[in-house]
Amino acid sequence: MVTQLINYALPLFTGLFLAIVLAAELGRRIGSWRQQGTGGPLPGTAAVDAAIFALFGLLLAFAFSSAAARFDHRRDMIVAEANDIGTAYLRVDLAPQAAQPALRDAFRRYVDSRVNAYRKGIDFEDFKAGLEASEEIQKEIWSLAIAAGRMPDAPPNLNMLLLPALNQMIDITTTRAMATVSHPPAIIYVLLFALALICATIAGHGMAAARSRNWFHMIGFAAILTITLYVIVDLEFPRLGFIQVGDFDKLLLRSVD
Repeated sequence: MVTQLINYALPLFTGLFLAIVLAAELGRRIGSWRQQGTGGPLPGTAAVDAAIFALFGLLLAFAFSSAAARFDHRRDMIVAEANDIGTAYLRVDLAPQAAQPALRDAFRRYVDSRVNAYRKGIDFEDFKAGLEASEEIQKEIWSLAIAAGRMPDAPPNLNMLLLPALNQMIDITTTRAMATVSHPPAIIYVLLFALALICATIAGHGMAAARSRNWFHMIGFAAILTITLYVIVDLEFPRLGFIQVGDFDKLLLRSVD
């Protein structure tokens, strides 16, 4: 569900901002109505309000920390894959001269397929198709390496050096794919959004004692919550928003230079 909603991030978070402002206004009206019946502020609610705000803050901290950790892990996976491809590409020098051009061409096409697979953003079908294209070139590279090892002028240790490097290059694709599609359950985001509205209602309720609306605090509160939640989601999908890992793809391209 989250991967579908993220395509509409701008209208979604604009709606969230407006919903928080409306929730604060609703809380203010409820507080004013209750105070009219009691003749003054309502006592005994500060502890409950503080507990709810503390819970929301704790959940925001965990969500932000987890999203940042997954973002760093995805960047590390790109670097690791670039190193694995670069190592395997360098070991092509050990192959017979006749086998090297085909292997190098396959490596370049493989790197292009890997970059293109992740450039497609979050469309799962396109992502899956990109991975399948990479797998086909993996098989081609493996077959070419096996054939090179069987050539009469191939060094005796070619397969011992090239094939393990290719195996590591292939294995990391699964690790990176899983890191890309690993996200918190949708219920976590539903909880965060719901708590944001609840906290806005409570904040508005606390402003009921004022004679007029405090638009500065209401809009500021809504903006801060919306921006924080957006950054958390943006970290989870670093191919779409302002936070990007696309620059790290250059490492993959340089690995076969």
